[in-house]
Amino acid sequence: MSTKKAKTSAGFTAKEKAAMKERAKELKAEERAMKDRAAGESDVQAKLAEMPEPDRSMGERLHAIIQASAPELMPRTWYGMPAYTLDGKVVCFYQNGAKFNTRYGTLGFSDTAALDDGTMWPTAYALTELTAENEAAIAALVKKAVS
Repeated sequence: MSTKKAKTSAGFTAKEKAAMKERAKELKAEERAMKDRAAGESDVQAKLAEMPEPDRSMGERLHAIIQASAPELMPRTWYGMPAYTLDGKVVCFYQNGAKFNTRYGTLGFSDTAALDDGTMWPTAYALTELTAENEAAIAALVKKAVS
């Protein structure tokens, strides 16, 4: 006689369900944002406004730097984060530290970003503050990413 242990599954957690709902809303918003820059800008501004300090200020400054460095990038949200796309593909994004309870925010670049440098290069940068030197480096990275 075979005895099988019954598998119990609690299903998705409340946080997982909330993330799925948010992603579904984002997919609809992405469609709008790809056609209408103002809609994407509005979504990004709303996400930035939800962030606690100092993440909000850093995100707002990054948004300004990215928009000035590569105006061809379209703002939108991506997994609850401000992101910037070219031809519908995410090039870079800002993950605020509070999102995953980390001590720093992250500026990340996707594989769409043209940052290749030999056989190994960084694709994410930890940010604890934005200095003039950091801002110049970020502007250069964003310009290179879309080149």
